Amino acid sequence: MQLNRVDITNLTRNWSETILWPDTTLTMQNVTGIEDYITHSGLSLLQNNPNPFNGTTNVWLSVADAGAVTVEIADLNGRVVVGANNYSPLPTGTHQFRISLSAAGTYVMTVRQNGKTASIKMVNNGGGNGNRIEYTGIVGANNYSPKQTKSDTRGVTDNPFAFGDMMEYVGYATINGGEDTVIVSQQQTDAQEIVVPFETAQTDGLPCPGTPTLTDIDGNVYNTVMIGNQCWMKENLRTTKFPDNTSIPVGSDDNNSDTDPYLYAPYGEVSNVATYGYLYNWPAVMHNAASSGANPSGVQGICPTGWHVPSDADWTQLTNCVGSQPQYQCGNSSYNYYAKALASTTGWNGSTNTCALGNNPSANNATGFSALPAGNYYDGNYTVFGNYTYFWSATEDNIDNGVYYRYLYYHNAFVGRYYGGKDNGFSVRCLRD
Repeated sequence: MQLNRVDITNLTRNWSETILWPDTTLTMQNVTGIEDYITHSGLSLLQNNPNPFNGTTNVWLSVADAGAVTVEIADLNGRVVVGANNYSPLPTGTHQFRISLSAAGTYVMTVRQNGKTASIKMVNNGGGNGNRIEYTGIVGANNYSPKQTKSDTRGVTDNPFAFGDMMEYVGYATINGGEDTVIVSQQQTDAQEIVVPFETAQTDGLPCPGTPTLTDIDGNVYNTVMIGNQCWMKENLRTTKFPDNTSIPVGSDDNNSDTDPYLYAPYGEVSNVATYGYLYNWPAVMHNAASSGANPSGVQGICPTGWHVPSDADWTQLTNCVGSQPQYQCGNSSYNYYAKALASTTGWNGSTNTCALGNNPSANNATGFSALPAGNYYDGNYTVFGNYTYFWSATEDNIDNGVYYRYLYYHNAFVGRYYGGKDNGFSVRCLRD
């Protein structure tokens, strides 16, 4: 769930810092050790943002001396997953790199230049499209600074810290209209994600109890997320088969149909499937099942055993749950600006509207639902990739033989509800029975 703020106190060295939402990271420099945040004689690797991240993140490297730089990323077992990439020559200044990692885990990024080394740890929740390092350019020529400073996007402290210090973390969160607090005290021995466990029925954003993951007929593994008392897939479905092991045909611009099942790669690119899942027409979603408006729908359809295609009523339960909680609102809560709480922190095109999904997307996803802008397939065309996401329901609208769906749009803060033709290609999220 979203924390309003966290008060962090180093009990050993008697100092305190506060980080405010959407900040969830405090960077402390270890005064006696090496690696987690380190600067060597003019070579400084700044902590990636966001961290933790879902597949992709940005890193900044400051160099005081021009010259070749080698960059690599390894897992905690020392296995190099990306690198060693050689960038030559890099001029003096601050340079940006974009990192993509496909497997969840903790990684160490290391840069080397003329015998100098700098490293950081980064935590990936999974979902990246392959493993790679991309140099995106210089962002601060001749503006080298060996230390990070406080910013609007990341908490950084200049106070002294050493591994082994006793730390206290006090989390504040709004629950049922009041602000609750939880205190976690521990000896800090490594870079770590701290869980602040509120003793309430609030489980939003956590993996589903007893079902942290699920596996489809193709062997694809998906993370889950609890929101209210519903257990959802945290990722878009990407199966190529029905639960009975029959294949789902791949659609194209000359075989879209509102009666025969088809699947489509988002934006027509198979490389997008690993992150965004497939788009399916409604016949593929339902797999010959009848429309259902019940809650729960009772329609397994394309979903794995024990899971079902959410009905319009199932979706309404989700949106009512999120929309009724003030910690998920952006701006004036009377307007139901809660789409940011459901949208992922990556993929959305930029927007200047304050509460839009594309405005400061690092503040998105307070619920953990992680909705990605996979776009749609409509009348032979792949459209609005990066701008919209659409999710099927199992419920016909009884007006013009269409089907209800939910959508999110990068440029506003609402979760939309409408109905459309069965030949559209939309994303699918399954709901646990």
